[in-house]
Amino acid sequence: MYYNPETILFLDGEWLKAAEAKSDLYSQTLHYGTGVFEGIRSYQTPAGAKIFKAKEHYERLLYSAEKMHIKMDYTVEQLTEISYQLLEKNGLTNAYLRPLVYLGANMSLTPVSEVHVMIAAWEWGRYLGNDLLKATISSYQRPNPKSCHVNAKVVGHYVNSLLATTEAKARGFGEPILTDLNGYIAEGGGSNFFYEKDGVLYTAPLGNILPGITRATIIELAKEAGIEVVEKFFTPDDLFKTKPDFAFFTGTATEVAGIRSIDDLVFAKEWESTLAYKLSQMYKKVTTEAL
Repeated sequence: MYYNPETILFLDGEWLKAAEAKSDLYSQTLHYGTGVFEGIRSYQTPAGAKIFKAKEHYERLLYSAEKMHIKMDYTVEQLTEISYQLLEKNGLTNAYLRPLVYLGANMSLTPVSEVHVMIAAWEWGRYLGNDLLKATISSYQRPNPKSCHVNAKVVGHYVNSLLATTEAKARGFGEPILTDLNGYIAEGGGSNFFYEKDGVLYTAPLGNILPGITRATIIELAKEAGIEVVEKFFTPDDLFKTKPDFAFFTGTATEVAGIRSIDDLVFAKEWESTLAYKLSQMYKKVTTEAL
């Protein structure tokens, strides 16, 4: 799915065939999850491939690395240029890019000086598909921000997402909605969460969630369209009592994914009449505009 015999990736300054690339089985990242990564999309535009918000993604990658005591020798500009070269070498325009920073062999719980940078790309449809989703409130919570850097995109953090998503699917739902340590709704398994009520958008504030780049883009687009956005704390009970008109997830891999229901709460609005649909169309336009 992710590569074929001819696929090229970038690894530590070299261009290698993905099938021939190797990593150390004693890597601290493999054993303890201490690496960092990003998910980035490129889109076909009239001027060719455009990597959407590359600067913001690579700034977050460097921020995540710093928080995890990982020394990076690349700049945002260098990583962006490598990413465009990667697309060209693989003949890709509409693609998903995965930069991964992982560490060398180390079984101790201390920072590692050996740092590896890999960037791969492949064609990947919208992560949550194109149909409206059945979501459920998860029994899992997001990590306590005093236990780790929840605003960094760290490899090991996604064990939490995997557990919540697996639970949701086992219960017959498409995607989980996790609460934070205080019981407030935080985000989906790998996406930020919004709901709409009477023409206003609501979403969790920063602090206990990953500060999504797509989330920030949707907020920008909403403000451009004159849509009020309120960032506030709300519990699942608050959500069910509010009876929103609609809800949706956002994320780079997800883009904008509408939610049909959350547990027994079914939203009455049709997709095409929602703010989510309007914003998804605006998002599509801004991602495919020429540079």
